[in-house]
Amino acid sequence: MRAAWVVAHRWIGLAMAAFLVLTGVTGAIISWDHELDDLLNPHLLKSASKGEHLSPLSLLERFERENPKARVTFAPLAPEPGDSLALFITPRVDPATGRQHELGYNQVFIDPVSGRELGRREWGGVWPITRENVVSFLYKLHFSLHLPEMWGIDRWGQWLLGAIALAWTLDCFIGFYLTLPRGGTRWWQRWKPAWRVRTAAGARLLSYKLNFDLHRAGGLWTWGLLVVIAFTAFSLNLFFEVFYPAMSKISQLTPTPFHQRAPLERHSPIEPRLSYAQVVEKAKDEAGRRGWKEPAGSAFYAPEWGIYGVQFFHPGDDHGAAGVGPARLYYDGIDGRYLGDLQPWKGTAADIFVQAQFPVHSGRILGLPGRILISIMGLVVAALSVTGVVIWWRKRRAAALRSATQSQPQASHAHPTGGEEAWLKSEYERSP
Repeated sequence: MRAAWVVAHRWIGLAMAAFLVLTGVTGAIISWDHELDDLLNPHLLKSASKGEHLSPLSLLERFERENPKARVTFAPLAPEPGDSLALFITPRVDPATGRQHELGYNQVFIDPVSGRELGRREWGGVWPITRENVVSFLYKLHFSLHLPEMWGIDRWGQWLLGAIALAWTLDCFIGFYLTLPRGGTRWWQRWKPAWRVRTAAGARLLSYKLNFDLHRAGGLWTWGLLVVIAFTAFSLNLFFEVFYPAMSKISQLTPTPFHQRAPLERHSPIEPRLSYAQVVEKAKDEAGRRGWKEPAGSAFYAPEWGIYGVQFFHPGDDHGAAGVGPARLYYDGIDGRYLGDLQPWKGTAADIFVQAQFPVHSGRILGLPGRILISIMGLVVAALSVTGVVIWWRKRRAAALRSATQSQPQASHAHPTGGEEAWLKSEYERSP
């Protein structure tokens, strides 16, 4: 049985290796996406203008009037001092073709004091990669691989990485099992070497023993975090397709409006009859009746669902308590009726578990230390994948050498095999 698990661990690991190196390295970088974006693009994200801010809603409406092919899908309502007003954009449908216009951008930056447009960019754009979109390119690469839309579906990359994350979660348990000694008494004493790296294993970077120890001990010391990262990657990428339906069957979940409606195809969006200003006013009144102290911090419209959302937070606190996001209220885009709410860390145990997936995966649940930890773990994931490939490669070479040696004429066996070959052969024979 153990031999079968060894084979499973080997081939699952090899199948995932390139993806885990890519997502590990990009995950380490995008833990600091906002800071890096601010550093690279102050001309877009910062405003040097002094004075009183204009109404974000009036700036939003003016932009839509001047750009009739564009729809604002997200707008901050209270930018931090010194920040620009960053609007997210989606194309409207061209009546002549029945498909969305090609805009060439999905984000616009406006000076909140003067109302002057500072620039536009394609957040997550693939080509050309410039300093304006490199951070968002890496962010989107991390969870979608930038796989293109096919047959009207643009989630192929997320589905693929979600499936890989599920396999990774299962493989973590297989790998853990393979580190355990084979029965007998005092097994825990014979398990101790699995937690250590033999420094005398050889200074060569591609040494079998060095890579084997790094792979096994590194996986053991970080095993709990690896399982958490793998599982949350699966839950986030396959949230609507697998995770949420599965959770709904085993526990009590409070559905949001997004779970109660089937989204339309993106080229057939729902045209709202209410403006942002009307919805925000409704939301402020409702928040006041509930006694919420936070101001309306941002608003969004999801055209595939026909749902408005208004989020409540103080400027700069848009990630909310422990990274789960701010409280929000939902409204129907057609008739303006109240659809529900989402409040951080409130609801059933299952609600809270679902809310925790992104804060845990990103490390934001622990604040700055958590983000540092996740950044380090991204490099650990990449390193474990690389050492796993090296182990396979060295064993494969050793097996080939052994086969070649055994197939030689008997007389040649009287001559000792050369240094490197002998070392590889002995490594194969000693390897588990």
